[in-house]
Order: sequence, then structure tokens, then C-alpha cells
Amino acid sequence: MKKHLIKRILKTLAVVVFFQLNGWAQNKMDNNQNLDAKQQSIISISALTATGNIEQLKTELNSGLDAGLTINEIKDELVQLYAYCGFPRSLNAINTFMTVADERKANDKKDIPGKEATPIVDNQKYQTGKNTLQKLTGREETALSGANAFAPAIDVFLKEHLFADIFSRDVLNYQQRELITVAALAAMTGVEPQLQAHIGIAMNTGITEMQLLEAFTIIDEIISKKQGDIARLALSKVVH
Repeated sequence: MKKHLIKRILKTLAVVVFFQLNGWAQNKMDNNQNLDAKQQSIISISALTATGNIEQLKTELNSGLDAGLTINEIKDELVQLYAYCGFPRSLNAINTFMTVADERKANDKKDIPGKEATPIVDNQKYQTGKNTLQKLTGREETALSGANAFAPAIDVFLKEHLFADIFSRDVLNYQQRELITVAALAAMTGVEPQLQAHIGIAMNTGITEMQLLEAFTIIDEIISKKQGDIARLALSKVVH
């Protein structure tokens, strides 16, 4: 009787361990999920736009369309980037994309236009931007601090324009927009605090540590190993 009870207990423990290990393996597999081709193209396009490398950008824009990004998704990406790398580089990238799209059309390539942004009427853009930012960071803002408190105008522009006007456009989702932002900041010099902050936000949208490491390998290849290392250091400060 005692031996029989011990066998039953051992058998139960074995089943529990099996399911725990299976769940751990599944979680590990999920956490190690690779970036898909469209995500990789988003990263390359953002990084090259931010650094003004127009010749290589042209190649990556073609690759992005071949990977399945729509015309309007890439347009929205390039529009968003002006908030991080300025109007000149954003406009240069848009002009380059116009050339790429025209060349592909002339060569009878059938690129998908994609959905247009849903029109938005918002009379409370500051609150919309604040709500979006709180959702992205996972933190409630009770009072302005830092640069936003020192120069309140920048707080208004960030919330009303970036996180309301731009992030409310439903051509891209929050996760895609954070990939765009992280890639641009990783490619640029002197923006480590903002990069670290957006790495944390990106992870809040579901982007994993392994996917970010893969993204920074792309930065190694198309920008420089130095910039990739800076990004990996910023990631380590977020996850540890």
C-alpha cells in the first residue's frame, strides 16, 4: 500500500514537471521569436533614414516592398521619423521613396498601396497624447518633470503632435512605431537616454530582448559595430 502510494506521488510529480518544462520551453521559444522580414526592413529603413544614407536606403526601400510592406506603411514610417531625425532627412527619404516607387511601377512591379490612415477629429489632443504615452510607458504621469517641466512647450508638442497626431494614425501599430523609433535612435549618436527610454517602451509593446538584439545586429551591419554596441549597452541597462 505504501509503495503504491509512493509510485502514484512520483508519477504525479513527473507529470507536473513535464508540463512545467514544456511551458518553460514554449515561453523560451516565444521569447526567442525572430524578427520577421517586414520588421527587419522597418529597422533598416529607419536607421538609414536617420543617418542620411540615401544610396543604401534606396536598396532597403526596395527590400521592404519585396518583404510585403505597403506603400502607405513605408510613407507613415518616413513621416514619423521627422520627429526623431528632423525634416531634412525625413523629406530626403520620402523623395527617395517616390523615386523607388516610380521605378518599380515602370518595371511593372505591383506594390500594395495599403490602407489609408483613418481621419481623426480630436479636440483634446494633449490628453490623447498623455494617455498614449502612459499606455506605452506603463506609468501614470502625475506631474511634469525634467525637460518637460523646464520647457513646457516641448511637453505640449510631444504629447499633442508626436503621441497624438502621429501615434494615433492607424496605418502602423504601436509596436511597429517603437521599432521605428528604437532603430533610428540606435543609428544616431548622442541620444543614449532617449534610446534607453524607448527600448523600455518597445518591450512594453511586446518586443522581446532577443528581437532587440537581432535589431542591433542589423545596426552593426548597416550603420556600425560601435552604434550596435551602444544599443546593446542601453538594452542591458533596461533588462538588468
